[in-house]
Amino acid sequence: MPSAPRPPDLKLTGLIGTLRCAQLFSGLPAEDLTTVAGFIQAVSLGKDDYLFHEGEPSRGCYLVQSGAINVHRVNAAGKEQVIHVFRSGESLAEASLASPTGYPANARAVEPSTVLLIPKAPLLDLIGRWPDLALRMLGSMSAHLRVLVSMLDDLTLKDVETRLLNWLVKHARDTQDGVIHLRGTKRVLAAELGTSSETLSRTLARLRDERLISVDGKTIAVHDAGQLAAMLRHNLGEA
Repeated sequence: MPSAPRPPDLKLTGLIGTLRCAQLFSGLPAEDLTTVAGFIQAVSLGKDDYLFHEGEPSRGCYLVQSGAINVHRVNAAGKEQVIHVFRSGESLAEASLASPTGYPANARAVEPSTVLLIPKAPLLDLIGRWPDLALRMLGSMSAHLRVLVSMLDDLTLKDVETRLLNWLVKHARDTQDGVIHLRGTKRVLAAELGTSSETLSRTLARLRDERLISVDGKTIAVHDAGQLAAMLRHNLGEA
Protein backbone atom coordinates (compact mmCIF):
# COMPACT_ATOMS: atom_id res chain seq x y z
CA MET A 1 0.00 0.00 0.00
CA PRO A 2 1.59 3.32 -1.07
CA SER A 3 2.41 5.78 1.65
CA ALA A 4 0.50 9.07 1.93
CA PRO A 5 2.08 12.01 0.06
CA ARG A 6 4.33 14.22 2.13
CA PRO A 7 3.04 17.81 2.72
CA PRO A 8 5.35 19.30 0.02
CA ASP A 9 3.94 16.77 -2.46
CA LEU A 10 0.41 17.75 -1.53
CA LYS A 11 1.27 21.41 -2.05
CA LEU A 12 2.81 20.69 -5.45
CA THR A 13 -0.23 18.63 -6.45
CA GLY A 14 -2.53 21.47 -5.47
CA LEU A 15 -0.52 23.99 -7.51
CA ILE A 16 -0.54 21.71 -10.56
CA GLY A 17 -4.32 21.35 -10.20
CA THR A 18 -4.71 25.14 -10.11
CA LEU A 19 -2.54 25.55 -13.22
CA ARG A 20 -4.39 22.82 -15.11
CA CYS A 21 -7.74 24.58 -14.45
CA ALA A 22 -6.44 27.96 -15.67
CA GLN A 23 -6.98 28.78 -19.33
CA LEU A 24 -3.43 30.05 -19.68
CA PHE A 25 -1.83 26.72 -18.73
CA SER A 26 -4.53 24.15 -19.42
CA GLY A 27 -2.77 22.76 -22.51
CA LEU A 28 0.69 22.40 -21.01
CA PRO A 29 2.08 18.84 -20.83
CA ALA A 30 2.21 17.35 -17.32
CA GLU A 31 6.01 17.68 -17.22
CA ASP A 32 5.85 21.41 -17.93
CA LEU A 33 3.02 21.91 -15.43
CA THR A 34 5.28 20.36 -12.81
CA THR A 35 8.11 22.69 -13.90
CA VAL A 36 5.88 25.76 -13.59
CA ALA A 37 4.52 24.63 -10.22
CA GLY A 38 8.12 24.34 -9.05
CA PHE A 39 8.99 27.99 -9.64
CA ILE A 40 5.74 29.84 -8.93
CA GLN A 41 5.35 31.67 -5.63
CA ALA A 42 2.11 31.90 -3.64
CA VAL A 43 1.27 35.40 -2.38
CA SER A 44 -1.34 35.82 0.37
CA LEU A 45 -3.19 39.14 0.49
CA GLY A 46 -5.59 40.56 3.03
CA LYS A 47 -8.51 42.76 1.99
CA ASP A 48 -7.18 46.06 0.54
CA ASP A 49 -3.56 44.79 0.36
CA TYR A 50 -1.78 45.80 -2.85
CA LEU A 51 -0.30 43.18 -5.16
CA PHE A 52 1.57 45.81 -7.17
CA HIS A 53 1.48 49.53 -7.99
CA GLU A 54 1.54 51.26 -11.36
CA GLY A 55 5.10 51.74 -12.64
CA GLU A 56 6.72 49.09 -10.43
CA PRO A 57 9.21 46.88 -12.32
CA SER A 58 7.54 43.68 -13.42
CA ARG A 59 8.32 40.64 -11.30
CA GLY A 60 6.20 38.44 -13.58
CA CYS A 61 2.53 37.79 -14.23
CA TYR A 62 -0.05 36.41 -11.84
CA LEU A 63 -2.75 33.79 -11.56
CA VAL A 64 -5.59 34.23 -9.06
CA GLN A 65 -5.97 31.06 -7.00
CA SER A 66 -8.71 32.39 -4.70
CA GLY A 67 -10.32 35.72 -3.89
CA ALA A 68 -10.55 38.76 -6.17
CA ILE A 69 -8.04 41.34 -7.44
CA ASN A 70 -9.15 44.83 -8.47
CA VAL A 71 -6.91 46.25 -11.23
CA HIS A 72 -7.33 50.01 -11.49
CA ARG A 73 -5.70 53.32 -12.32
CA VAL A 74 -5.96 56.65 -10.52
CA ASN A 75 -6.48 59.79 -12.60
CA ALA A 76 -5.00 63.25 -12.02
CA ALA A 77 -7.99 64.19 -9.84
CA GLY A 78 -7.33 61.22 -7.57
CA LYS A 79 -10.34 59.25 -8.79
CA GLU A 80 -9.97 55.49 -9.04
CA GLN A 81 -11.17 53.80 -12.23
CA VAL A 82 -11.54 50.03 -12.10
CA ILE A 83 -10.27 48.26 -15.21
CA HIS A 84 -11.28 44.73 -14.24
CA VAL A 85 -11.77 42.52 -11.20
CA PHE A 86 -9.87 39.25 -11.69
CA ARG A 87 -11.09 36.08 -9.96
CA SER A 88 -10.09 32.47 -9.48
CA GLY A 89 -8.46 30.94 -12.56
CA GLU A 90 -7.86 34.28 -14.30
CA SER A 91 -4.38 35.56 -15.13
CA LEU A 92 -3.24 39.17 -15.15
CA ALA A 93 -0.24 41.40 -15.91
CA GLU A 94 0.97 39.30 -18.87
CA ALA A 95 1.65 42.50 -20.85
CA SER A 96 4.15 43.67 -18.23
CA LEU A 97 6.52 40.86 -19.21
CA ALA A 98 7.48 42.75 -22.38
CA SER A 99 7.08 46.29 -21.03
CA PRO A 100 10.10 48.39 -20.02
CA THR A 101 7.85 50.66 -17.93
CA GLY A 102 6.66 47.99 -15.49
CA TYR A 103 3.10 47.37 -14.40
CA PRO A 104 0.61 49.61 -16.26
CA ALA A 105 -1.89 49.83 -13.39
CA ASN A 106 -2.44 49.10 -9.70
CA ALA A 107 -3.71 45.78 -8.33
CA ARG A 108 -5.41 45.46 -4.93
CA ALA A 109 -7.26 42.60 -3.24
CA VAL A 110 -10.94 43.38 -2.65
CA GLU A 111 -11.23 40.35 -0.36
CA PRO A 112 -8.72 37.96 1.24
CA SER A 113 -6.94 36.40 -1.73
CA THR A 114 -4.18 34.02 -2.76
CA VAL A 115 -2.34 34.85 -5.97
CA LEU A 116 0.37 32.85 -7.72
CA LEU A 117 3.34 34.88 -8.94
CA ILE A 118 4.83 33.38 -12.09
CA PRO A 119 8.34 34.88 -12.17
CA LYS A 120 9.43 36.57 -15.36
CA ALA A 121 12.73 34.82 -16.20
CA PRO A 122 11.66 31.15 -15.94
CA LEU A 123 8.34 31.92 -17.67
CA LEU A 124 10.09 33.53 -20.65
CA ASP A 125 12.38 30.50 -20.81
CA LEU A 126 9.35 28.20 -20.88
CA ILE A 127 7.77 30.28 -23.68
CA GLY A 128 10.95 29.73 -25.70
CA ARG A 129 10.51 25.97 -25.35
CA TRP A 130 6.73 25.90 -25.74
CA PRO A 131 5.61 28.61 -28.23
CA ASP A 132 1.93 27.68 -27.85
CA LEU A 133 2.09 29.28 -24.40
CA ALA A 134 2.90 32.60 -26.09
CA LEU A 135 -0.24 32.23 -28.22
CA ARG A 136 -2.29 31.56 -25.09
CA MET A 137 -0.87 34.67 -23.47
CA LEU A 138 -1.77 36.72 -26.54
CA GLY A 139 -5.29 35.32 -26.32
CA SER A 140 -5.48 36.32 -22.66
CA MET A 141 -4.28 39.85 -23.41
CA SER A 142 -6.79 40.06 -26.27
CA ALA A 143 -9.57 39.22 -23.79
CA HIS A 144 -8.29 41.96 -21.47
CA LEU A 145 -8.37 44.39 -24.41
CA ARG A 146 -12.00 43.51 -25.16
CA VAL A 147 -12.84 44.32 -21.53
CA LEU A 148 -11.15 47.71 -21.90
CA VAL A 149 -13.00 48.48 -25.14
CA SER A 150 -16.31 47.52 -23.54
CA MET A 151 -15.51 49.69 -20.52
CA LEU A 152 -14.65 52.62 -22.80
CA ASP A 153 -18.01 52.23 -24.54
CA ASP A 154 -19.77 52.28 -21.17
CA LEU A 155 -17.90 55.35 -19.92
CA THR A 156 -18.80 57.36 -23.02
CA LEU A 157 -22.46 57.13 -21.99
CA LYS A 158 -23.46 60.53 -20.70
CA ASP A 159 -24.66 59.93 -17.13
CA VAL A 160 -24.73 57.40 -14.32
CA GLU A 161 -28.32 56.34 -14.96
CA THR A 162 -27.54 55.62 -18.60
CA ARG A 163 -24.40 53.66 -17.69
CA LEU A 164 -26.34 51.66 -15.09
CA LEU A 165 -29.20 50.96 -17.49
CA ASN A 166 -26.69 49.77 -20.07
CA TRP A 167 -25.06 47.49 -17.48
CA LEU A 168 -28.41 46.07 -16.31
CA VAL A 169 -29.67 45.41 -19.83
CA LYS A 170 -26.44 43.65 -20.86
CA HIS A 171 -26.21 41.49 -17.75
CA ALA A 172 -29.92 40.62 -17.60
CA ARG A 173 -29.61 39.37 -21.17
CA ASP A 174 -27.08 36.78 -19.96
CA THR A 175 -29.45 35.30 -17.35
CA GLN A 176 -32.36 32.87 -17.60
CA ASP A 177 -34.62 34.75 -15.19
CA GLY A 178 -33.31 38.31 -15.11
CA VAL A 179 -31.63 37.79 -11.74
CA ILE A 180 -28.11 39.24 -11.70
CA HIS A 181 -25.72 38.02 -9.01
CA LEU A 182 -22.97 40.52 -8.27
CA ARG A 183 -19.56 38.87 -8.07
CA GLY A 184 -18.19 41.77 -6.04
CA THR A 185 -19.54 44.49 -3.79
CA LYS A 186 -21.70 47.44 -4.87
CA ARG A 187 -18.64 49.58 -4.24
CA VAL A 188 -16.76 47.65 -6.93
CA LEU A 189 -19.73 47.96 -9.31
CA ALA A 190 -19.85 51.72 -8.66
CA ALA A 191 -16.15 51.99 -9.52
CA GLU A 192 -16.67 49.98 -12.72
CA LEU A 193 -19.43 52.40 -13.71
CA GLY A 194 -17.25 55.41 -12.93
CA THR A 195 -19.33 56.74 -10.06
CA SER A 196 -19.53 56.75 -6.26
CA SER A 197 -21.29 54.17 -4.09
CA GLU A 198 -23.75 56.82 -2.92
CA THR A 199 -24.72 57.85 -6.47
CA LEU A 200 -25.11 54.23 -7.50
CA SER A 201 -27.34 53.54 -4.48
CA ARG A 202 -29.56 56.53 -5.32
CA THR A 203 -29.85 55.46 -8.95
CA LEU A 204 -30.70 51.87 -8.00
CA ALA A 205 -33.29 53.22 -5.54
CA ARG A 206 -35.02 55.23 -8.29
CA LEU A 207 -35.30 52.16 -10.51
CA ARG A 208 -36.51 50.13 -7.55
CA ASP A 209 -39.16 52.74 -6.69
CA GLU A 210 -40.41 52.47 -10.27
CA ARG A 211 -40.70 48.68 -9.71
CA LEU A 212 -38.30 47.97 -12.57
CA ILE A 213 -35.81 46.14 -10.36
CA SER A 214 -35.45 44.83 -6.81
CA VAL A 215 -32.23 44.68 -4.85
CA ASP A 216 -31.44 42.13 -2.16
CA GLY A 217 -27.85 42.18 -0.94
CA LYS A 218 -25.64 41.18 -3.88
CA THR A 219 -28.61 40.22 -6.08
CA ILE A 220 -30.41 42.51 -8.53
CA ALA A 221 -33.63 41.17 -10.06
CA VAL A 222 -34.72 42.85 -13.30
CA HIS A 223 -38.53 42.83 -13.50
CA ASP A 224 -39.01 44.62 -16.82
CA ALA A 225 -35.98 44.34 -19.11
CA GLY A 226 -37.99 45.78 -22.01
CA GLN A 227 -38.76 48.96 -20.09
CA LEU A 228 -35.12 49.31 -19.01
CA ALA A 229 -34.03 48.92 -22.65
CA ALA A 230 -36.59 51.54 -23.70
CA MET A 231 -35.27 53.96 -21.05
CA LEU A 232 -31.72 53.33 -22.27
CA ARG A 233 -32.70 54.08 -25.89
CA HIS A 234 -34.49 57.25 -24.75
CA ASN A 235 -31.44 58.43 -22.79
CA LEU A 236 -29.27 57.78 -25.83
CA GLY A 237 -31.64 59.75 -28.04
CA GLU A 238 -32.60 56.69 -30.05
CA ALA A 239 -36.30 56.75 -29.21
